[in-house]
Amino acid sequence: MPTLKYEQIAESLRRRVADGEFGPGALLPSSRDLCEQWGVSRATAMKAMDVLKDDGLVIPHQGRGFSVVETPVARPAGNRGAGTSRIQGSMPFKRIGTPEMLIPPSHIADALGLEPGVKGLHRARLTLVDDNQPHSYTTAWFPPDVAEACPRLHQGGPIAEGTTHYVRRTTGRSPVQGVDVTSVRLATSGEAEHLQVKRPCAVAVVLHTAFDQDGNPLVCEEGVTPSGLWERTDNYVMNQRG
Repeated sequence: MPTLKYEQIAESLRRRVADGEFGPGALLPSSRDLCEQWGVSRATAMKAMDVLKDDGLVIPHQGRGFSVVETPVARPAGNRGAGTSRIQGSMPFKRIGTPEMLIPPSHIADALGLEPGVKGLHRARLTLVDDNQPHSYTTAWFPPDVAEACPRLHQGGPIAEGTTHYVRRTTGRSPVQGVDVTSVRLATSGEAEHLQVKRPCAVAVVLHTAFDQDGNPLVCEEGVTPSGLWERTDNYVMNQRG
């Protein structure tokens, strides 16, 4: 399917942000500039900016246009259904530790289809609520083929465009199917320390695995949230026939 013009504009701007042309807080080209550069209507230019806004990459300013966010946001693990945007349910976050190649726990290896002893790229983040307190602790594991193809995943800082866009742009592989498994258990000592809770503490655990168009895993995320902060709401049509 051909890429629509507004999607091309959004992708071009996303790449320029990723390459450092526009840093945190920098204003992006105006809609007038985009119209002239791309030969499109103002509505098309604004639709491109709305895509970036829904990605959590830019914020609007009345009378000044759009600037790159200064505080990146991320979502807790899971809930990546079609029609959702990166900004829905997103929160400020901070990176924990340094990304490194490690042997994943057995349940992560199983989700990624890795043989025992094969390393994956481990990244960790802590999403924060308004008072800068921990909300959830998420570890992301990338299979070695993705890790090798995407060098920026090995860097410690946040990826402004988001890892999903970066992996897609770098490898051409997009997440088309997600599997979420939710369970409840007690927090480990390391999780309790990151979440600033006392043990024993019940936590909700969401294990999210994303697969590409060929059914190959792209990433497995395990999000851990204290029971008092975890909530799930489902809104669905019911069968009126009983």
